[in-house]
Amino acid sequence: MGAIDVPADRYWGAQTQRSLIHFSIGDDRMPKRVYHAYGYVKKAAALVNEAAGRLPAWKAAAIVQAAEEAIAGKLDDHFPLYVWQTGSGTQSNMNVNEVLSNRAIQLLGGVLGSKSPVHPNDDVNMGQSSNDSFPTAMHVATVMELDEALMPRVDALAQSIETKSQQWMGVVKTGRTHLQDATPLTVGQEWSGYAVQLREALARIAASKAGVYELAAGGTAVGTGLNAPAGFSKEIAAKIAELTARPFVTAPNKFAAQGSLDAIVAVMAAVRGLSVALMKIANDMRWLASGPRCGLGELILPANEPGSSIMPGKVNPTQCEAMVMVCIQVIGEDNAVAFAGSQGNFELNAMRPIIINNTLHAIRILGDACEKFRLYSVEGTELNLPRIEAMVGQSLMLVTALSPAIGYDKASKIAHLANDEGITLKAAALKSGFVDEKRFDDIVNPANMVGHGVAGA
Repeated sequence: MGAIDVPADRYWGAQTQRSLIHFSIGDDRMPKRVYHAYGYVKKAAALVNEAAGRLPAWKAAAIVQAAEEAIAGKLDDHFPLYVWQTGSGTQSNMNVNEVLSNRAIQLLGGVLGSKSPVHPNDDVNMGQSSNDSFPTAMHVATVMELDEALMPRVDALAQSIETKSQQWMGVVKTGRTHLQDATPLTVGQEWSGYAVQLREALARIAASKAGVYELAAGGTAVGTGLNAPAGFSKEIAAKIAELTARPFVTAPNKFAAQGSLDAIVAVMAAVRGLSVALMKIANDMRWLASGPRCGLGELILPANEPGSSIMPGKVNPTQCEAMVMVCIQVIGEDNAVAFAGSQGNFELNAMRPIIINNTLHAIRILGDACEKFRLYSVEGTELNLPRIEAMVGQSLMLVTALSPAIGYDKASKIAHLANDEGITLKAAALKSGFVDEKRFDDIVNPANMVGHGVAGA
């Protein structure tokens, strides 16, 4: 293919440099977390190959040290490739092979670019193909990102909402269905629903991890394991599990593991499910805080920053808005992942870069959004008790409690009378003659209409 100039201050080689030229599409770079995960893959392979006598100890040690630097992010500047590259991730795999090879050569006192004494293909890539190592790195990166960037933050947000729910369990408010007034419930009951949504979404994400614990490593080019030693797939999976302290195992069927990316698609679907729940919660909060005087006004959100460049004193539900936008983005990214996941052909899904880029991006922004939403919105949210009490007193749907006593039709007439004449429900009930004041007060008591706590409500 001819000679190509490579920057002297970089560890990458010709294949990486060609990729930078041929695929300079947009500003989207392969996530660094993929390369950190690749560090585990290459380190594990070197250790397995050393233990089997296929790599001399001195050479394996140099590769391992270079891989550890990649894991720690110390080599990030040497991983410059674009997302939009070969669909197998071959250029990123070779980027890693070249960087670790050259760094190992440097550690051993050799000449950069010489491929000696550590060869990028023969040594760093020993027993591997891009077709099995890249999806392995994808799985490792996804698990690490879920465990570190998303799930703890969702758990913390759920805990914060649960605390608010318990604190407000006795505060009766007007319920709403179809955006119209409905029978009462407590603020705590409403917020308990938010917490359960998050807990169930978190459980679905945790369940989806089972698929990404299965690794394609050892399948090499098409799943048959050609050029990988016997037992390599189990040994490298066990070594990756040891290095990451995660229960990784070899995929039982490498043809499924390499011809599809179903496990990542399932993770992304679970992440999308979390975004659906979070959008509901954020939207409820910003609507319930609408006002402060001409909206619902039940919630008082923290005043984090001025809300307008022209309207003095305006404060907006900015954290809620940011969360909604993040959720919209995640739902869009899930659509891209699902579509790309459907594009596997024969023994390879060649849409891997777009899948891992969208998945890791979605996990990261959703985790960050959960943390900011908790810190700067949920934890500082307060109740506007006078407004809540006033709206309970004005609700016409309290008439529902009268239905068992006087019948649906009479109760309906009372509600319509109150609405048409602009009078209270109690005044309309007494005017109708269907009930007297004592009976009305005994029956229409909002505190008695909210069930018996969360479980019995």
